[in-house]
Amino acid sequence: MPDEPMPDEPMEKDPMPGHMLVVEDLMLLMFDDKSGVIAGEGTLYYALGGAVLVELGLGGHVTVDERDKGLNGLKVHAVAGDPLPDPVLRSAQEKVAEKVRGVQTLLVSIGADLRGTVLDRLVERGMLHRESKKRLGMFRTASITAADTRHKEALVAGVRAVLVDGEEPDARTAALIGLLSASGTLPTLHAVVPWSGEVYTRAKELERSSWGAEAVNVAVQRTAAANSAAGTAAVTT
Repeated sequence: MPDEPMPDEPMEKDPMPGHMLVVEDLMLLMFDDKSGVIAGEGTLYYALGGAVLVELGLGGHVTVDERDKGLNGLKVHAVAGDPLPDPVLRSAQEKVAEKVRGVQTLLVSIGADLRGTVLDRLVERGMLHRESKKRLGMFRTASITAADTRHKEALVAGVRAVLVDGEEPDARTAALIGLLSASGTLPTLHAVVPWSGEVYTRAKELERSSWGAEAVNVAVQRTAAANSAAGTAAVTT
């Protein structure tokens, strides 16, 4: 009969068992542990939607053809298969399966409501902590701060190993770096991944190797251009 753990040596347990999603890892990397601010907040839904599409692509659940492109980018096709067990991936899988759509449209439809869901999952996993407070004794506000940072530290180490030390990335690390580059948030990791021309170039290479990351970059750049044009028009008028 196997020995049982002693009462003063509790077994560690993941509060939310299961495989970490690319979108969860991306959120951790974009989350500032001290301030609780999420980098790229204004276009976050593009990055989150792209991360889910990238994961579906890595798992062989969706596919694209570089020759099949419309006004909204590459058209994404569902691959026949059983519904995925994870609710976030399953919901995205169902959206893709509804009809063939351009990747830009899917970034929005998949990513629009993911912010709260992903933060909730990271809180459940014990990686982030949510605290509710009252301001002025009347208004209740919630703040989210870092809790268990071990997984994030491992992610950052992996990103640094590729971009600074020149190691070859695995598929997930390559996808994360590509998404960080595409969203314009990679420089926020400068304290641990010193920003340089070499880092920028390598990250861009990984971004261009991923159709999902490239789509995020196009969406972010379009939004920046639209905001700039709106600002110029406001000043002019």
